[in-house]
Amino acid sequence: MQYVSTRGHAAQQNFSEILLGGLAPDGGLYLPQEYPQVTPDEMNSWRTLSYAELALEVLKKFATDIPVADLKAITDKTYIGEVYCNVRAEQDAFQITPLRVLEDRNGRKLILQALSNGPTLAFKDMAMQLLGNLFEYTLAKHNAELNIFGATSGDTGSAAEYAMRGKKGIRVFMLSPHKKMSAFQTAQMFSLQDPNIFNIAVEGVFDDCQDMVKAVSNDLAFKSRQKIGTVNSINWARVVAQVVYYFRGYLSATTSNEQKVSFTVPSGNFGNICAGHIARMMGLPIEKLVVATNENDVLDEFFRTGVYRVRKSAETWHTTSPSMDISKASNFERFIYDLLDGDAERVVALFKKVETAGGFDLSGQPGSDGDEFRKIAKFGFESGKSVHADRLKTIRLVEKNYGITVDTHTADGIKVALEHIEQGIPMIVLETALPAKFNETIQEALGRDAERPAGFENIEALPQRFEVMSVDVEKMKAFIAVNTGL
Repeated sequence: MQYVSTRGHAAQQNFSEILLGGLAPDGGLYLPQEYPQVTPDEMNSWRTLSYAELALEVLKKFATDIPVADLKAITDKTYIGEVYCNVRAEQDAFQITPLRVLEDRNGRKLILQALSNGPTLAFKDMAMQLLGNLFEYTLAKHNAELNIFGATSGDTGSAAEYAMRGKKGIRVFMLSPHKKMSAFQTAQMFSLQDPNIFNIAVEGVFDDCQDMVKAVSNDLAFKSRQKIGTVNSINWARVVAQVVYYFRGYLSATTSNEQKVSFTVPSGNFGNICAGHIARMMGLPIEKLVVATNENDVLDEFFRTGVYRVRKSAETWHTTSPSMDISKASNFERFIYDLLDGDAERVVALFKKVETAGGFDLSGQPGSDGDEFRKIAKFGFESGKSVHADRLKTIRLVEKNYGITVDTHTADGIKVALEHIEQGIPMIVLETALPAKFNETIQEALGRDAERPAGFENIEALPQRFEVMSVDVEKMKAFIAVNTGL
């Protein structure tokens, strides 16, 4: 399996070669030369597998340069009950991401797939724990070091830090928007005292953090000298790890490969739902992939109109589902590459226009940049939007009708899912996080605190260790250099 850049100028590489690097040298994102296909017989044989066994089968198709025995050791170490099911005693460790049917009547079936059973109570753990073990394996083979440089709007940072803390040869430099995460999210990251973890609170919004990560990654000399890698969803291995739970969700919700399901995914950076797109391209029978956004509705606008219009920092709203407070979806380029049938030159032109003009237009209208919006349905994409009042209403509705409490992002997903559900096709909503991470909104919606898993009772009171920094790429480089000693 060889990988190519969405911008067409980087040399082809294998899985291990792109694992540590993040962006391609030409500024593009890596994709496989072609998507591996899953046969109906394979799918049937996967129905009885544990999550670790299923992860191995999916990864084998992408990481063809890693011996299968080594991959098995990594997946067996990663996907175990002690890591993923310790916060919910009733969960099935064999499944890791069990389904809960919320509604099944009049031909409508609404299902919630639990993805937040890991150490940081968010779906990011599903990929990040694997990434940590893959990094450690690869670095040990080459006696190498890695300095991870990433950005988070809430959950990626803590998931990465918990996965990488104490790992030999790894340091983590994580940017987050200063005072724009929930108190729980902030404490979960900043309370870590491990010497290989560096938290930097940036005086800006998430997109400023993300732009700094890309600027540093595009300085190829600095990136090489400082051994910079990334764990953001621009990292291909992280996206592949997320593909696994789409297969698990489908296989758990169906009894035959003739059946189809749809997925609704809360999304701001297009990483989580990009994994669903990849699963669909591999042959998973997905009817719809529904993108659920919050007030920062860049993706919803594109999937409704064909216009991708990046918002400026002043237009990026700080909301009660803060992990989606994103106005420039860093993973979106992978889908656009597929939408344009792999035309890398057009991808380069369109994303250059994002930088110079703030977006591009594929609506087919006079003066637009193309008419590929007409092909959106072929890929199964639809979208919807949820705002604060919707979140409160949905949290109350789910509590009343189904007896469970959901977090704010999952509420966005359920609200949009109910608008797109079809008779005869189960709609699976991907759970994003546990409600304890967003207690302020749970209090507003339900008049009580969210239940906290053991070990997180007083996390906000723990001492915090972090640096506040302005949006300054050169200062950021200097900080990294000083703390790596390279």
